[in-house]
Amino acid sequence: MKHAVRRRLAVATVAASLTLGGCASDDTEERAPATTGVTTAARDVADGTGVWDATEVHAIEVEVDEDAVATMVDTYCETGEKEWLEATVTIDGEVFERAGIRLKGNSSLRSVSEDADPTDLPWLVRLDELVDDASVDGWSELVVRSNSSATALNEAVALDLLAEAGLASEHAVASSFSVNGADARLRLVVQGLDEEWEAENFSTDGLLYKAEAEGDWSWRGDDPDAYTDVFDQETGEEDLTPLIDFLDFINNSSDEDFATELPERLDVQAFARYLAFEELVDNFDDIDGPGNNSYLRWDAESGAFTVVAWDHNLAFGASPGGGGFPAQDGERPERPEGMPTDMPTDMPTDMPSGGMGGPDGRENVLVERFTAVEEWSDLVEQEKADLTEELYASGYAEDVLDQWAGVLTEQAGDLVDADTVEQEADAIRETITG
Repeated sequence: MKHAVRRRLAVATVAASLTLGGCASDDTEERAPATTGVTTAARDVADGTGVWDATEVHAIEVEVDEDAVATMVDTYCETGEKEWLEATVTIDGEVFERAGIRLKGNSSLRSVSEDADPTDLPWLVRLDELVDDASVDGWSELVVRSNSSATALNEAVALDLLAEAGLASEHAVASSFSVNGADARLRLVVQGLDEEWEAENFSTDGLLYKAEAEGDWSWRGDDPDAYTDVFDQETGEEDLTPLIDFLDFINNSSDEDFATELPERLDVQAFARYLAFEELVDNFDDIDGPGNNSYLRWDAESGAFTVVAWDHNLAFGASPGGGGFPAQDGERPERPEGMPTDMPTDMPTDMPSGGMGGPDGRENVLVERFTAVEEWSDLVEQEKADLTEELYASGYAEDVLDQWAGVLTEQAGDLVDADTVEQEADAIRETITG
């Protein structure tokens, strides 16, 4: 797979001179909201190598005590707690003893039962969970993703396009994955958003916070304990102060202060591009979707945030109900055996004012207030037009799709048949080509 180098918008972390949407005729008139402001110190990230070489289908085998897995699943079903298990993980022939594995996901785990096949479950693998400094090619964390399609082409392509758009993304590879000697499944494996990922993607110190699926973006006061199970800090020394201050601002500032001060607190250009991208790839399960899927990264130099995208297994209109991609010629590709077959039906109905989005029409408070500002709503539309040209009209997206499909057709014939690869690729192609 010979992609062009995956590029990011490498810019200094400074309070840039603000570009105004208009000019006031005198000091008494309101100033138009800025469409630029603080920017993030994103690095250029090249194509992955080693375990993240996307031109190969990688082999991952897990050996773990079956009784321990059953107990772990029971615990999750009863309490929602995701317990770590000790396992032996073999990656492309390299053996890692005493690795840690646990379930990974939220809505994708709603239909998990005690008789689930471990080979089909979504997993977080940490090679250094029990052995200090254990890593493969310098990387210690891998996420084995779930997908309602047979190929996961939609997420693989979306992640490459996200990087090309200049936004922080994750390396992804196709894998032949099995647990305890079961028949291998074709599974997409992506980077976990940990310290190693952060160092690859950003040139400054910072803190990374993950929005939890059952949480929301409301301000709950200054007590960090009030944000347990709402946001989880992933990197850096534990400190929720920047996050709490930001939530206070986006929930409680006046409309005037929000429009004036947000560009000093958030990379508005990158956020507009993020919103445009998620719409372009038809991913409803984003920052204001039912999974509350997003990270917030605070930059220690600028003191500002950027939104980091996460979870694209429903990109390109993939069905969350196990039906794969939109129908081609009246048929849908078969859902991989063991994958969840339904979306959650017990989503919260009493979310605070900063609640997550979802089928009932709630919106993420940042998205709602951001797009209510005309200049920023227009900026999102402009970014979508730009991305359409850069990614779709240029032919880049179709090239990426063909490269991923080629890898599966040439190397994964024992895991997925060529007709299914073609059918699912064609469904994505319809979105790309319009």
